[in-house]
Amino acid sequence: MTIAPGKTYTPEDLLSLPDAVNYELVDGNLVERKMGSESSVIAGIIVTILSNFIRGKRMGYVAGADCSYQCFADAPDKVRKPDVSFVASGRLPGDRPPKGHTKIPPDLAVEVISPNDLAYEIEDKVAEYLAAGVKLVWVVNPASRTVRVQSGPNGAILRSDDTITGADVLPGFECRVAEFFEI
Repeated sequence: MTIAPGKTYTPEDLLSLPDAVNYELVDGNLVERKMGSESSVIAGIIVTILSNFIRGKRMGYVAGADCSYQCFADAPDKVRKPDVSFVASGRLPGDRPPKGHTKIPPDLAVEVISPNDLAYEIEDKVAEYLAAGVKLVWVVNPASRTVRVQSGPNGAILRSDDTITGADVLPGFECRVAEFFEI
């Protein structure tokens, strides 16, 4: 897609773009998502693991990288798309995902680092998610096969042999971090 120089976009514009899945919206500007094949496959594995865990439990819904969130009080037109997200049951009107952008923060946001991601961009997203009210953020690093678990100002780095849990967000969920990287 060719982006018109100097044009600003709205969240509604983002919904109507033919390749909108490739973009987030920050300060009226389209920001290209830099998902590589490996990180996309890992995100898919995480979606599958989480979906299998919640299936039949009516805990909420798990979404992939095309699910958009317009939930940032300090920037009402900002739209972010975590690589994986989870919203608990009872938080959405009618307990159904909306047709457009989700207007509440997810309970869990997962970012899978891609080769072209810049560290400060990932850190900005984590800070934005937490400030918006996301309870749990996982930053998955394929290169080091680690997951940074962040809830509030404190974080922990988990390695392949460690067990990751859903804490209060996904009670009862646990798996080895290595399962995220079983390609």
